[in-house]
Amino acid sequence: MAEENPKLITTVSILTRRLKEGKTYEDFRKAWFHTTGFGVEGDDSEEGSNRMYTLINIFDPREVIVLGFATATLKQLDDALNIDVKVRGENPLDEVIEPEIGRSFCALVAEDDFSAVGYIPYCPPMIDGKMTDMQEFEKTRLALLSIFAAASQKRDAVNEARKKQK
Repeated sequence: MAEENPKLITTVSILTRRLKEGKTYEDFRKAWFHTTGFGVEGDDSEEGSNRMYTLINIFDPREVIVLGFATATLKQLDDALNIDVKVRGENPLDEVIEPEIGRSFCALVAEDDFSAVGYIPYCPPMIDGKMTDMQEFEKTRLALLSIFAAASQKRDAVNEARKKQK
C-alpha cells in the first residue's frame, strides 16, 4: 500500500549524555560527529532533512544534549535510523561518555508562535497552517513507535556484540 506522495513527518530526538570525568566537549564532538549523512541514495525526495543541535547544560557542563530534527517519510526515517545504528556501532562513544544515555523520541504535533505582544487567541494544533488530525497523528505515532523500537533493538544488539569483543 505505497502512497504516491508519502507524507513527511517531523520527529525530534532528544539525547542526553554525560561526559566522563576529564573529557571535554571537543572530545565528544570528535567521537560523535557524523561523517556519513542520513540521506538515502536513490531516494528521489528532496523534501527530507536532518539537522542536529548540540547543547551544553549551563548548570552542568558535562551534560551534553543533542536535539535531532528530522523531516522525512516513514521509509526515509527507517533508512536513516539504520544508517545511524551502523555508524554509531562503528564509532562508539564509550571512551568519552558515561554509559547511561537519556533518550526521548517525539513527533511534531503543533507549531505555535508566541512572539507577538499581547493577547493571542487559542487555536487548535496546526503544522504549517494545517490542522493536525489527532486520529491520523495516533496512527503515525504507532508507526514511528515501531520504527524507533526496531532501531533500538538493532543498536542494543550492536552494543552488546561490541562489549563481548572487548
